[in-house]
Amino acid sequence: MIADDPGIWGQIFNYDNYGELLALVTNSLIAGAVLGIVGGLISVVVMMRDLAFAVHGIAELSFAGASAALLVGVNVAVGSLAGSILAALVIGALGIRARDRNSVIGVLMPFGLGLGVLFLALYKGRAANKFGLLTGQIVAVDTPQMTWLLGTSAITLVALAVIWRPLAFASVDPEVAAARGVPVRALSPAFTLILGLAVSVSIQVVGALLVLALLVTPAAAAMRVTASPRLVPLLSVAFAVTSMVGGILLALGSSIPISPYVTTISFTFYLACRAIGALRMRAGWGDRSAAPATV
Repeated sequence: MIADDPGIWGQIFNYDNYGELLALVTNSLIAGAVLGIVGGLISVVVMMRDLAFAVHGIAELSFAGASAALLVGVNVAVGSLAGSILAALVIGALGIRARDRNSVIGVLMPFGLGLGVLFLALYKGRAANKFGLLTGQIVAVDTPQMTWLLGTSAITLVALAVIWRPLAFASVDPEVAAARGVPVRALSPAFTLILGLAVSVSIQVVGALLVLALLVTPAAAAMRVTASPRLVPLLSVAFAVTSMVGGILLALGSSIPISPYVTTISFTFYLACRAIGALRMRAGWGDRSAAPATV
């Protein structure tokens, strides 16, 4: 091995000059925490409404929009948002029933991914820009990106707060909710649009390929250890924020993109919660604290 070669572990974990580097990523840490809050809350509804597949479908068109924006030289965040909103509108309009929704998403995913690959192949700029759209690049968050991220995240959180209670009711028991006057049919496309906003901001951080780790895994883990409607969102947010901020701190001193660190931390939470849930079930506590078996 060459003397200057840090080796595989040296590339993954390298804390030389860590203090100086840490001072440069204040924006990244704030962005990670904000996205953790957004992702943790959104993932709760995603799991309740069984929309994990929709997250992936929206992410593919968001990736296509961001790639197109990169190709023509406009704001990548705008392209990502446009792709996400387009996918959300299509899924919301055509995917009323679960079977219809999944078939629509199954058609959109390869189409969006194919367009994204085409646009990136035509793009002649820096390879890092291409790679970042797929795997994330939060360490490079600048002030304009930060402003866009915080603004979009604020809109997403406000919209989610407004419809949270009726949305949760409609997600758990849509027939009873409809009988009590909850606008069940209107809530579905409304949340899909909110989901599109969340995907558009998340994809620029963790990348198109790994957005599920932020918008699905936190709640999937939380629901393994509790069924409380109050504790699930709190745990989900805690898992998501820890995964994002921890991923940034681990990735800071390495040459590896942030996404493997975020996904590894998130998956570790899921495995731990799954083990805890299994132990509780064996101890006879499952009917009071375990999550639904579908999670």
